[in-house]
Amino acid sequence: MADTEAPELVWDLRAELAEGPVWVARDRAVWFVDIKGRKLHRYGVDDGSKTSWDTPDQTGFALPAVDGSLICGVRGGLHRFDPATGRFTRLIAVEADRPQNRINDGFVAPDGSLWFGTMDDSEATVSGALYRYADGALVRHDDGYRVTNGPAMSPDGRTLYHNDTVNRRIHAFDHADGVLTNRRVFAETADGFPDGPSVDSAGVVHVGLFNGSGVARFAPSGESLGLIRFPVATVTKAAFAGDDLRTMFCTTAWLGQSEAVRLQQPTLGGLYRLRAGTPGLPQNLVRV
Repeated sequence: MADTEAPELVWDLRAELAEGPVWVARDRAVWFVDIKGRKLHRYGVDDGSKTSWDTPDQTGFALPAVDGSLICGVRGGLHRFDPATGRFTRLIAVEADRPQNRINDGFVAPDGSLWFGTMDDSEATVSGALYRYADGALVRHDDGYRVTNGPAMSPDGRTLYHNDTVNRRIHAFDHADGVLTNRRVFAETADGFPDGPSVDSAGVVHVGLFNGSGVARFAPSGESLGLIRFPVATVTKAAFAGDDLRTMFCTTAWLGQSEAVRLQQPTLGGLYRLRAGTPGLPQNLVRV
């Protein structure tokens, strides 16, 4: 991959835990959350406009739905967010039996189903799981994570990737018709913890590295393709955006960083942009 430019800071909002950037073509904006700051943010790619909303609780993702709303993973349940009114409405409870958990990262499959993970908010116990929400039903597909991130899916939809962050492992599953089989280790990260994943049109898996100062790239075989380096330590996720899907927007965070590191890297928690050599995949819409 030949990047045409170095990462550029476009929003110095210094979020504690910015996560889940997503390109929403219909309003030409990148949406993302600050989980710990309990905020939902929108960045307009044409005019650089910046808008923010308070969320009801810690929110791991905000993903576009077919009806014009965003489906948000708010702690305790999935919510519909109406951008016109700023109102959140709960759709379904999530893990009422695991009150210590919160919802983390999420992904929309080509069939409109919503996949997402949960995790212990204190990162102490392996109470996190992987879910699929479709046709009003919530199904648990995997279990036993301290911190989940992802999932993401290969261009042909036959492989689903999901990160076991604390153990520095990226898992792969065989996927067919909403069913997962054959869980295996796809890759491991030596420097930094694998945070949010995304996949480009060539099937290359991009993984934000928490405390790894960049975005790691892996071939569909699991072979390391190197690192896109950033000027900050914690990159949480990349999203492919723009008309050609070759502009990457990456969220970062200052969570867990020492005062010394934050002084050295004052733009931790900002939103970055760079150009990619290969386009990403179109963003799917949640069917609700």
